[in-house]
Amino acid sequence: MIEPIHGQLLVVVSIVAVFAIVELVRGGFFPREATREDNRLDLAIIVMFPLVSGLVALVVQNICEAWIPQHRDTLAHWPWWAMIGTLLIADDLTQYAWHRLSHSSVLWPLHRAHHSAQYMSVRIVYRNNALYYAFMPGLWISGVLVFLGFGWVYVGYVFVKLAVIVGAHCSWRWDEALYRIPALHPVMWVLERTISTPATHHAHHALSEADGIGHYSGNFGNLLFLWDVIFGTAVITRKFPPAYGLDDDRRFGHESWNVQLLYPFFRSRRAASALAIPPGRPPASDTN
Repeated sequence: MIEPIHGQLLVVVSIVAVFAIVELVRGGFFPREATREDNRLDLAIIVMFPLVSGLVALVVQNICEAWIPQHRDTLAHWPWWAMIGTLLIADDLTQYAWHRLSHSSVLWPLHRAHHSAQYMSVRIVYRNNALYYAFMPGLWISGVLVFLGFGWVYVGYVFVKLAVIVGAHCSWRWDEALYRIPALHPVMWVLERTISTPATHHAHHALSEADGIGHYSGNFGNLLFLWDVIFGTAVITRKFPPAYGLDDDRRFGHESWNVQLLYPFFRSRRAASALAIPPGRPPASDTN
């Protein structure tokens, strides 16, 4: 019998593969804006993310086995809707908070890689520093919940969440055509305030906020965009920014892939870099 952990892996691979195929067909998987460092970093992420997230899951399971073995599957009797509600708070809301904190001086060096891409694609969904995931509260809490019996419900939750997240990063703007259908306007009004869509999340990756479309100081939601609505960080324009990436990269050159992935173990030698100084003191040029 297949285990939930294997089911989760199958879900992740399948959803990313489907959107990657869509991008390949539509011509967005190999963006002309991608540099050599981008290609190396995006490839390295394919190896890094499963290793880091798998290590977190293993550590959590070992800790639970050692400290609370009597509680394995003690919540397995919960109804699925109670588990989903718990995951939306314990995983998605905490990830909103983690993401929002990552745009402050405290964690920006660990999140900067996600915004250095000058393109949107499934390639950048997990594009962050390795420590960004190693310390992510939601991964640790979810690991405990799986131990307590959330198993297959968690797999289903991951399926929905990942479909939304990958779809929001994808170069295929699936919501753009739906906005043009008058009969769907009420549906889209609700949808774009509930989950992350390409329009709202592409705005978060914008190069600038000066055009009235970009909003990298908000739109932090992952699965639920509702958190942005509730906490006042939402901007909805139904438009897409003309450019993505970071202003300081355009002025000083792109950071090396290994520095972006493994800071502070590797440090930047570039001028005006948040990856060349201790965390907590990003230079003024790192505007996102």
